[in-house]
Amino acid sequence: MAQQEQLARLRYGHIGTPGCVCHAGAPQPELGDQLDAVAARLTARGHAVEVIFVDDGSRDRTAEILKQMSAGRPYITVIRFARNFGQTAAMSAGFDAAAHDVVIPLDADLQNDPADIPRLLDKLEDGYDVVSGWRRHRKDTFVTRKIPSWAANKLISRWSGVALHDYGCTLKAYRKSVMSNVHLYGEMHRFIPIYAAQQGARVAELEVNHRPRVHGTTKYGLGRVPNVFLDLLLVQFLWRYGTKPMHVFGKFGLANVFLSFVSFAVMVWFKFWGGKDFVSTPLPALAIMFFLIGCLSILMGLLAEVVMRTYYESSSSRTYLVRETYRDGDVVRPGAVALPAKRAS
Repeated sequence: MAQQEQLARLRYGHIGTPGCVCHAGAPQPELGDQLDAVAARLTARGHAVEVIFVDDGSRDRTAEILKQMSAGRPYITVIRFARNFGQTAAMSAGFDAAAHDVVIPLDADLQNDPADIPRLLDKLEDGYDVVSGWRRHRKDTFVTRKIPSWAANKLISRWSGVALHDYGCTLKAYRKSVMSNVHLYGEMHRFIPIYAAQQGARVAELEVNHRPRVHGTTKYGLGRVPNVFLDLLLVQFLWRYGTKPMHVFGKFGLANVFLSFVSFAVMVWFKFWGGKDFVSTPLPALAIMFFLIGCLSILMGLLAEVVMRTYYESSSSRTYLVRETYRDGDVVRPGAVALPAKRAS
C-alpha cells in the first residue's frame, strides 16, 4: 500500500490558547469515530475543530475512505497529492495548511491514540512550545524496531542536546510560532523538535499510548539507520554553520594549507640533511595535495557564504526568532498583532 498521510488540525476558539494539527499515515475507517470523540471533547471545552487529511498519492482505496470519512463531518478537509512525495512532504503540506496555533502529527494506522491529543494540549499550556510523545510501552518488534530506535534516540539526544526518549514517535505537539522558520526536506520530519529547540523552543516529553499494528506494514527498519545518521550530521552542520559556512570550510582549508607547508619543510630537510631526494618520498605529492585541498576548501567557503547571503536576502528570511516584544509594559507576541500604541494615562 502506498504511503498515505493525514493531517488533522484542531483549533482552539479563543486567542492565546493553542490549537492542534494531527498527521497520520494510512487511514482506517475507525479513525473517523475516534476523531469524532476527540472533537467532541474539545468542543465541550469551547474549542472549534478542523481536520485536514493529506492523501500522499495513494493507489488503493484511501481516497474513497477519506471521502466517506469526510461525509457528515464538516470539520474535515481532504488534500490529495498528485503522487507519493513521502511523509516529510505530507507533514510539510499539513503545516502549511494549518493557520492556527498548534500542529500535532498523528499516525493513522491506529498505533497512535487520538485520545492523547487533549493531554498534549494540556501539557503545552504548562508553558512549553513542543511536547513530544514517548511510546514507553511500545508495541513493536524488539530486534528490528526497538533496539535500533533506542540506539538512534540515544545518539540524536547526545549530539543535538535535546534529550528525548522517542524521536520516532509521530505524535507530538508544536506551537506554530516556533515552526515559522522551519522548512522540511528529505526525511527531516523526525528532527522537528531539534529545529524547534534551535529556534528557542521549550521542549517537554509526555508518555502516550501505543497500540500493536493491525493495519498495513511498516516502512521503517534497519535500512533507515544510515539515513538517520546522515540526516543528523546535516542538521548539526546547518545549525552550527548554516549562517557562517566559511568558519568550517575555512578552518579545514587553513589546516590543509598548514599541512602542505609542513610537508614541504620536511621534504626540504630530507633533501639537504636527511640524505633523500624529493622523489624518494611521497612528501612532494602530499604538499601539493594538501595545498590544493586547502585552496579549494577556502573557495568553497566563499561560495557557501555567497549562497547563504543570497538566500537570506532574497527570501527576506531572518537569522533570529523573537519570542516576545515588550512596549510600555505591554507584551506582543511576534507575528500576532502590530505593536500597540502608547496607553492613555
